[in-house]
Amino acid sequence: MRFNVLILCTHNSARSVLAEGMLNHLARKAGKAVRAFSAGSAPSGRLNPFALEALTKAGVDIDGYRSKSWDEFTGAEAPPLSLVITVCDSAAAEQCPVFFGGQGQPVKVHWGYPDPSNAEGGDEGKRRAFELTRQAIGYRMLQLLELPLERLTPAELRQALVEIAQS
Repeated sequence: MRFNVLILCTHNSARSVLAEGMLNHLARKAGKAVRAFSAGSAPSGRLNPFALEALTKAGVDIDGYRSKSWDEFTGAEAPPLSLVITVCDSAAAEQCPVFFGGQGQPVKVHWGYPDPSNAEGGDEGKRRAFELTRQAIGYRMLQLLELPLERLTPAELRQALVEIAQS
């Protein structure tokens, strides 16, 4: 059975897209039946070019990626979700989306990252911030993929994900 993960951020243009790309890329390389999607509560309608550049440089296939609303994941046609991860930075007083939709109740966890779009230092500063964010997200996604997803109860999965966030 496929393990579907929805990654949310407000605008679905940077961090959630980095996370979607990295999880799909790493799952494919590891031969895991994990599929990531990303969405936003208020999607910008465009993907941040620095996010796309960071993913492309890491060898991630970004074909078909787009900024989309979480509404796409609340209908009967939506894939059944096992996990919802928010990646906004609540420490920076960002408004994190709260997901209610979907079939069944997926495990929900918050893995916050500062917004690399706000990095200083012009384009080079932003490139550096996006690459560091991509690496940090990738590290957590590797840890997620090492979990025995098919054997964990929702409570065990949530606890393991909280521990990953704290490591």
